[in-house]
Amino acid sequence: MRRLFWFGAGIAAGVALTRKVNETARKATPTGMAEQVGGAMREIAGAVGSFGADVRSGMQEREDQLQDVVVNADQVRRVAAEHDAERRARRAGR
Repeated sequence: MRRLFWFGAGIAAGVALTRKVNETARKATPTGMAEQVGGAMREIAGAVGSFGADVRSGMQEREDQLQDVVVNADQVRRVAAEHDAERRARRAGR
């Protein structure tokens, strides 16, 4: 029984090693290298696209923040001008 187990384990190890060697040999061929380079380029293109989307999203968020600041500043100026006008009117009425 032991011999049968070790025989089966040896066959399984041989098959796994043969597949690994064949895969490595295929990657070393020009076609395999082209596939690897193509895959890397697709990955880089995806990363650049994702980065661009993040930048656009951040730009839009910042633009919204700045727009809020400008609108609030206009409102503050308007209230301050009204307050100054009321103060001048009170002083003139003394």
